[in-house]
Amino acid sequence: MTLKENFIFIISIIGLFSLLMFVLFGDNGWMELRALKLNKESLIEKNELLQRENFNLQQMIGRLKNDLLFLEHIARQELGLVGKEDLILKPKQIEGIVKND
Repeated sequence: MTLKENFIFIISIIGLFSLLMFVLFGDNGWMELRALKLNKESLIEKNELLQRENFNLQQMIGRLKNDLLFLEHIARQELGLVGKEDLILKPKQIEGIVKND
C-alpha cells in the first residue's frame, strides 16, 4: 500500500468509528432509545397500577352509595361509631394498680 492509501484507510476507519460512537451515544442514539423504552415500560406498569386502584375506588364508591351494611361497617371500623342498639361496656378502673412501661 502506498502512503496515500494508508492515509485514506486510516481516515475511513476513524470516520466509521466516529459514526459508530455517534449512533450509540449521540443525541437520539441507541443508548437514549434504550433508556426511553425502559421509561415507557415503567410508565405502563404505573398506569396499570393506577387503573386497578381507580377501579377499586369506583367499587368502593358504589358500595358506599348503595350498601348500607358496608357503610355501617366502615363507620364502625374507621370512625369508631356505634349503633343505636349497641351495648357499650366500660371496664371499671381498679385503683392501686400502676403500670410502668
